[in-house]
Amino acid sequence: MIDLQAYVQQHFNLTLSDAQAAAFDVYLHELLDWNTRVNLTAITDPQQVIVRHFLDSLSVASVITFEAGDKLVDVGTGAGFPGLALAIAFPQINVTLLEATAKKLIFCQHIVDLLKLRNVRTVHARAEEAGQMPQHRAQYDVVTARAVARLPILLEYTLPLAKVNGLVVALKGATAQTEVDDSAAALAALGGQVQPIVHVPLPGVDDPHYLVTTIKVKSTPGRYPRSAGKPVKEPIGAPPAPPKPKA
Repeated sequence: MIDLQAYVQQHFNLTLSDAQAAAFDVYLHELLDWNTRVNLTAITDPQQVIVRHFLDSLSVASVITFEAGDKLVDVGTGAGFPGLALAIAFPQINVTLLEATAKKLIFCQHIVDLLKLRNVRTVHARAEEAGQMPQHRAQYDVVTARAVARLPILLEYTLPLAKVNGLVVALKGATAQTEVDDSAAALAALGGQVQPIVHVPLPGVDDPHYLVTTIKVKSTPGRYPRSAGKPVKEPIGAPPAPPKPKA
C-alpha cells in the first residue's frame, strides 16, 4: 500500500500530519462504502483510490502555493476530487465544492460533517449558473476541475469564477496539449493565459497525468458563462454547426 504521507512529502513537498492522514483513511472507507449504494467512482481498489484520486488531487500542490485565507472552488467536484482532498490537506484555505448532481454533493457533505471540516461549503449548482451569481463570480483565488469537460469548454465554466490574477488548474490526461491548442479562442474571449503544462507521474499508472494552469489576466465579459448547455453545444471558437436540413 502506498504511504500517502511519505509520497506527498517526497514528490509534492507537502506535509500531512497523522490526523490528516487518518482523515484520508476515513474518506477512503466512506467512499468505498457509499459506492456500494451510490455511483461515485469506478475505482474500487483501495490502493487505486489512493493513487488515482488522492495523489492525483494532491498533485495540485506542486503548482500552487496556497496562502492562508485563499478561496478555492472545485467545479464539478463529484465525490470531492480534487477539492475535498485539498481541503483536508490545506485547512488554512476556504473550499467551495460545486456540483450539479445532488447525490454526489450529499456524499461530500457527509464527509465534511464526519471530519468536521470547517473550511468547506457545498453548493448545488451548475457552473454556468454559479458563474453568473454575484456571490461566486470573480470571487476565487483558485478554481480547480477534473474530468469535467475539454479545456475550451471548461474555461468558460471556470474563468468567470476566478478573480483577476487568480488561477484555474485543470487536471488532464493524454489530450492535455491538444486541448490547450484548441483553446486559443476561448482564452482570448475569457481573459485567460495558459502556463506551461506540468506532467505529474503517478506510481504504477501508465496513463499520463498533467496539470494545465491558466492565469486570469483580465475580467471575463459579462455574457460568459452562457446559459446551461450552451458551452458544450457551441464551444467558443468552434465553427458553427451546419443548419439542419429541412424536412
